[in-house]
Amino acid sequence: MLVGPPGAGKSTVAAALAQRWQLTARDTDADVEATAGKTVADVFVEDGEPRFRELERDAVATALAEHDGVLALGGGAVLADASRAALAAYRAEGGVVVFLDVSLAHAAPRVGFNQARPLLVGNPRAQWQALMEARRPVYEEVATVRVSTDGLRPGEVAQAVEDALGALRTVGGDA
Repeated sequence: MLVGPPGAGKSTVAAALAQRWQLTARDTDADVEATAGKTVADVFVEDGEPRFRELERDAVATALAEHDGVLALGGGAVLADASRAALAAYRAEGGVVVFLDVSLAHAAPRVGFNQARPLLVGNPRAQWQALMEARRPVYEEVATVRVSTDGLRPGEVAQAVEDALGALRTVGGDA
């Protein structure tokens, strides 16, 4: 399970890990789009953020119940109490939540601060920074491990995730 801000590479790294591990990847933003029949940006504009968050909560709950591969959560999915509770239960059952961390300098070129990122309209750099300052404690709360994606290509991030998971197993005595 991957969490983190926009531009951290959650969807791309989920796909890379799924390929390495011969699993499937799933992205809750894609699930929201499939349910709504429109893009995340269009859900925000046409239906509002509360409707998007409702769809997102449902997508997280459904994905946790149905999916046994690599799961990438939308950047704000961890804000919902129900989603945090579901992640806590997932961790209690032995699941691992990886916080893909990224700095503004590295997120900016990845995100592009375009219309597909509805929470970043106006001054996107300032919005991203404020978003990250508010969300960082929550990402840290729900995560088992943190992996920085700064300056790394997706395959390198996937390797860093594998290394972090290996270290967890060693510390936990499972290795």
